[in-house]
Amino acid sequence: MIEVKIPELAESITEGTISKWLKSEGDAVKEGDVLFEIETDKVNVEINAEHSGVLKEIFSQPGDTVQVGEVVALLNENADVNNVNGGDISVEESRGRNQEKAVRKDPGDEDSDQPVEEPKERPKAVQAEQDHRARRIATPAARKLAREQGIDWNSIESQDPLGRITADDVKSYKLSVIAPDQKPSHPDADPDKPIERIRMSRRRQTIANHLVQAQQSAAMLTTFNEVDMTAILDLRRRRKNQFQEKHNVRLGFMSFFTKAVISALKVFPMLNAEIQKDEIILKKYYDIGIAVSTDEGLVVPVLRHADRLSFAQIEHEIASLAEKARNNELRLSDLQGGTFTITNGGIFGSLLSTPILNTPQVGILGMHKIQTRPIAIDEHRTENRPMMYIALSYDHRIVDGKEAVSFLVRVKELLEDPENLLLEV
Repeated sequence: MIEVKIPELAESITEGTISKWLKSEGDAVKEGDVLFEIETDKVNVEINAEHSGVLKEIFSQPGDTVQVGEVVALLNENADVNNVNGGDISVEESRGRNQEKAVRKDPGDEDSDQPVEEPKERPKAVQAEQDHRARRIATPAARKLAREQGIDWNSIESQDPLGRITADDVKSYKLSVIAPDQKPSHPDADPDKPIERIRMSRRRQTIANHLVQAQQSAAMLTTFNEVDMTAILDLRRRRKNQFQEKHNVRLGFMSFFTKAVISALKVFPMLNAEIQKDEIILKKYYDIGIAVSTDEGLVVPVLRHADRLSFAQIEHEIASLAEKARNNELRLSDLQGGTFTITNGGIFGSLLSTPILNTPQVGILGMHKIQTRPIAIDEHRTENRPMMYIALSYDHRIVDGKEAVSFLVRVKELLEDPENLLLEV
C-alpha cells in the first residue's frame, strides 16, 4: 500500500482544508491524475497522484483540516485496475465475514472484551441476510457517520452505481426516517424566522483574520481626494480602438492608476516600505498588488516589476491575473510579496470607501465610481465633470500625514494630465 500524503505547499503554509475529492474509493488512478483539491489560506491547490493503482481508502473528507505530511488516503499499487470492483468486493466480503465470526462484543456492554459464542446453527433466512450484509460496501466516512448517529448502515440503500454506501446516503437516510418534529434544530431557532448556517471557507476565515489583524497591528488612517477624469476618458475615447487593434487588449483605467501610483511612490518612498520589528524596509522595486474579487473572496495577485511595464503590458498582465483568479488558477507565487496595493470598489458602484491595509504593506489606494458632478471651473463658471473620489489608507507609524496627502495629490495631478505619465515613469 502507498500512503497518499499532503505535500509541501509553500514555505509559509503548513496546513489546508480538503475542498473536494475528484476520485472515490475503488477508483482506478493513473500517475498524474488529480486526486483532490486542498484549500489553503490563499489559493486552492490540486494534488496529483504520484503512483498508479486503485484508491483503497480515504481517511480525510471534504471540510477536514489536514497538515503537511499527513496521510489522507491509501493507494493499492498492486491492484488490478481492470477489475477494480471485483477486487474491492472481495475485500469487503472478507471484512464482513470476519466480523460475523463467533467472537463479538456484547451489544449491551461496549467495553466488554469477553467473547460471546454464536449459536452453532442459524436459520437459513438469518444466514442469507448476514451474507447479504457482508457483501455490502460502505466508505469509512459512511461507517463513521452511521456509527455516530446510531444507524445500522446495512439498512441504508445506496445511490452509488457501484453499490457503495456513502456519507450522503447516511444523511439522506437519517432525514427520511426522522419525523419532522424530531429533526435537530438550533436551540434559538424560531420557525417564523428561518435561517441558514453556512460554514466559512478557509479563505474567508483567513480574509477575516487578516483584516482584523491589519486594524489591530497598524495605526491606519485614510486621506481622500477627487480626480477629474475628463482627460483620461477623452484619451481612451480617441485611442481605445487603435490601442486594442495594436495590442489585442482593452485600454482600461488600471494602467493609468498603476503608472500614477508608481510615479508617486518614487517621490514618497515610505509608502513603498514595511516595518520589520524596529526597522523600516525601504523597497526599491515596485510589485503592485491588484485586488480582484472572486466567488471565494478577495485576492490580491501581484504585478511584478510594474515600473518596467508599458500600458499594454500592464493591461495584459492584469487581465491574465484576473482570469486566473476567477478560474481559481492562481499560484501562491502570484499572491506573495507585493509592495503596494490598488483596489477598485467603483466597479461595484462604490462612491467612497476606506480601504484596509494589505499588511505588511503600509499603503493602499482605493478607486471609486466615476460620477458626473457640477464642478466650479472658476469664479464664474460651473461645468458637469466626470469625477472620481480616491482614498489612500496608510500606516501612520512610518508615513506622516504630509507625505500621505502629498502622495495622493501627486496621483491626482498625474491622472488629470495623463500624457505626463509617459514622461514620469
